Amino acid sequence: MNSPFRLSIAIPVHNEAAVLPELLRRTRAVLDELPGGPHEFVFVDDGSTDSTLATLERAAQQDPRILVISLSRNFGHQAALTAAIDYATGDAVVVMDGDLQDLPEVIPEFVRRHDEGYDVVYAQRTQRKEPWPLRMCYFLFYRMMAKLSDVQLPLEAGDFGLMSRRVVNQLRRMPEHHRYLRGLRSWVGFRQIGVPVERGKRPAGKSKYGFLGLLKLAADGIFAFSIVPIRAAALIGAGVVFLCVIYALYAVYAKLFLRVSPQGFTALIVAVTFLSGMLLFFLGVIGEYIGRIYEETKGRPPYVIKRLTGAMATEDGTAAVNSRRWNHATEREFLR
Repeated sequence: MNSPFRLSIAIPVHNEAAVLPELLRRTRAVLDELPGGPHEFVFVDDGSTDSTLATLERAAQQDPRILVISLSRNFGHQAALTAAIDYATGDAVVVMDGDLQDLPEVIPEFVRRHDEGYDVVYAQRTQRKEPWPLRMCYFLFYRMMAKLSDVQLPLEAGDFGLMSRRVVNQLRRMPEHHRYLRGLRSWVGFRQIGVPVERGKRPAGKSKYGFLGLLKLAADGIFAFSIVPIRAAALIGAGVVFLCVIYALYAVYAKLFLRVSPQGFTALIVAVTFLSGMLLFFLGVIGEYIGRIYEETKGRPPYVIKRLTGAMATEDGTAAVNSRRWNHATEREFLR
């Protein structure tokens, strides 16, 4: 007989004490209505400085379905998501943010699509509640990523979505330090479908993604899934060389046949300044790729766990770093 379907909900949180009571109430109500089980919550506290961790640990003591992972410091949203996925044990994993902009009430629709045979069911955000300049940035970013990426990335799709166990196992094998999980999810493949979901309004607190955080996430997506910036340097360089050859031929023709020498000191200064700026810009692009290679070669884990609380925790509330992470070493051991 097949065992009952089990769902894991993976939620990273950082300073979300004001939102947690409502988040717990609504997500519990959703899980209570789902067939199968026992389902589970995997909360990852990403170095919160308010009462977030204390609230989660109290909830874990009252509800055996809750596992709380406390990281040793703030490692960032994508690292916290990675930790949540690593410790989820369900047949499928729903990834969502802890600010209630990802609506828990959509989860049954994700499960229904999963039952139809889809391995990835992602939310395509509609009717965002952010200010219009930020909405415009999101609009441009997703379309730029779709054009630049070597992988087909869906438009308006964030991290909120459901992944089957085989997709999760593949994600756990990926050792990247700079992670862009929504891109990795697309790279894995299998059957994927989007579900239009209205983007909720944050009921309390403020977003932890400032302008620089969003810029870093965008850079992670671009540099992890595209080498177009480096190719652009080569194309622009080739174009400049072509224009210089045309201008040199014109200068020779003007001197020999028209008896004039091309003038333009100001144009020369502008051209030199422009090309110097372009060189520095693309040196920065190349440096970004090299810096990411350097980060990967160090082999540091994407997160460090301070304490586990819940049914899966050890007696002393600790866990080894990446103790359940599926990597190439554990794969070799498994196949041995």
